[in-house]
Amino acid sequence: MNVDVFPYSHPPPSSDPYDWIRPNLREEQHAQERAGSFKEVGKTMLEKTKKVFRIRNTAIRQMLAEALGTFIVMVFGLSSVAQVVLGKGNNGQYLSINIAFGIGVTLGIYAAGGISGAHLNAAITITQCVLGNISWTTVIAYIIGQFLGSFLAAATVFALYYDAIYVYSNGNLTVSGPNATAMIFSTYPAPNVSLQGAFFTEFTATVMLILGILVIHDEKNNAAIKSAQPVLTGLLVLGIGLGMGLNTGYAINPSRDLPPRIFMAIAGWGMAVFTEQRARIQLT
Repeated sequence: MNVDVFPYSHPPPSSDPYDWIRPNLREEQHAQERAGSFKEVGKTMLEKTKKVFRIRNTAIRQMLAEALGTFIVMVFGLSSVAQVVLGKGNNGQYLSINIAFGIGVTLGIYAAGGISGAHLNAAITITQCVLGNISWTTVIAYIIGQFLGSFLAAATVFALYYDAIYVYSNGNLTVSGPNATAMIFSTYPAPNVSLQGAFFTEFTATVMLILGILVIHDEKNNAAIKSAQPVLTGLLVLGIGLGMGLNTGYAINPSRDLPPRIFMAIAGWGMAVFTEQRARIQLT
């Protein structure tokens, strides 16, 4: 008598006698093949997208790098000032502003250093040109990038603290007075500082900044290792703020001060941001 070994199902013909009891393995193999195919397609599309949006012009790449680096510096710095001013000293003090600018400088250099060298400062850019390290056409591209990044950072911080600014100022955007808010975005001399004193303060602080940067990067002397240079530059800015910020707020950077003034003039403070000579942070 013939006995059917498989009364309920019959194995399909296969070179592997156990293949019929392992359907999940075959499905898994097919799934892996499909996933690999999708991965290759995605990789190809990504490469094509990179080629389309890749910026090959060196000057434009450097300009955008300077814009990004300066944007990072200014967002950290201006937002810290906004928090101190609008919080009336309850959400930070002068030290927190110095630390925030130092952190911003460090991160900005890490972000842009590999492309443009991360000047992030028109004074640094002009100095490098005078020393013969970059051309005047490069100076123009760098400064445009720095001004763009600084302007966008001012707009970002204004949007971030829009409600707080209007509550603090009662809807009246002014440069001076008990509810002034212009000092969030730009620096102004202290009431007891003359124009000559303000100029000498900014000149000295800027010279110390440039000197410190040259020392940090001087390979013929005792330059810091490349990976540590952004951190040391951030500490340099922190030190300048701790020691030379009383008189003027240590702008030490045209790219830090002028674009936010332009933004304020557009945003509602008016031309007083250029003509008013006295505005200081009020913490009480």
